[in-house]
Amino acid sequence: MSDEYKIPQHVAIILDGNGRWAKKRHMPRNFGHKAGADNLEQVIEDAWDLGIKYLTVYAFSTENWKRSVEEVTGLMTILRDFLKKSIDKANKNNMRVRILGKRDRLDADIIAAIDDLEEATKNNTGIQFNVALNYGGRDEITRAVKKIADEVSKGEISLDDITEECVSQHLDTADIPDPDLLIRTSGELRTSNFLPWQLSYSEFYFCDTLWPDFDKEALKKAIDYYNGRERRFGGV
Repeated sequence: MSDEYKIPQHVAIILDGNGRWAKKRHMPRNFGHKAGADNLEQVIEDAWDLGIKYLTVYAFSTENWKRSVEEVTGLMTILRDFLKKSIDKANKNNMRVRILGKRDRLDADIIAAIDDLEEATKNNTGIQFNVALNYGGRDEITRAVKKIADEVSKGEISLDDITEECVSQHLDTADIPDPDLLIRTSGELRTSNFLPWQLSYSEFYFCDTLWPDFDKEALKKAIDYYNGRERRFGGV
C-alpha cells in the first residue's frame, strides 16, 4: 500500500443477506443467521489486521421484533452463544466490546451477559467492536433528547449548553468517532435507521455480496472504494 492509501478509522456495517444466503441453500433463515455470526468473528479479525480501529455492526434493530417468533428466538439463541464465548475471545485479542441500543426488551440473562462483557473488556486497547442490538437510530436520538431535557429541567445544563457535541455525548456512541465508511451487504441501498446522526458525513459502500460470504477481500474492496472518494465535509 502507498503512503497515501488510507484505512478508515471507523467502519460501520449493516449485516444483510443472511436469510437469502440460507434460502439459496434450501435451509431455514436461522441457518443463515448462524453462518453470519460465524463470519462476523472472522471479519473482526480481518478489520483489525487491516488497521481499522472501530467496527460497528447492525445486529438487531428495534423493528426486527416484528419477525416470526421462531426467527427472533433463534437470533436470541445465537446472541447468547456469541456473548458467552466473547469475553475470553475478546480479552485474548485485546478487543473492547460495547453494545449500542436499549435493553428493556432483552431477557435478564442477556442483559447480564452484556454487562459482564463490557466490564471485562473496557480496558482493552485493540479494536473496539460495537454491536447495535435492539437499536434504532430515531429511538437513540429520542432517548438522547429526553436525557438532555431532564438535565435542563434539573438545572444541570442550560439551553446554551445544547450543542452538537452535547447531543453526540448523549448518544449510545458517546466518545466513539463517527464512522468514516458505511458498508451494506446484499444489494440493498438504504441505511434502515442505522446511526442517522453519526453517518452524516460517512462514505457509503453497497455491494451485492450476502453477509455470510463477505470476506477480507470484500472488505478490501470497500476500503479501495473509500480511497477513491474525496472527503470535503461540506468544504471545497
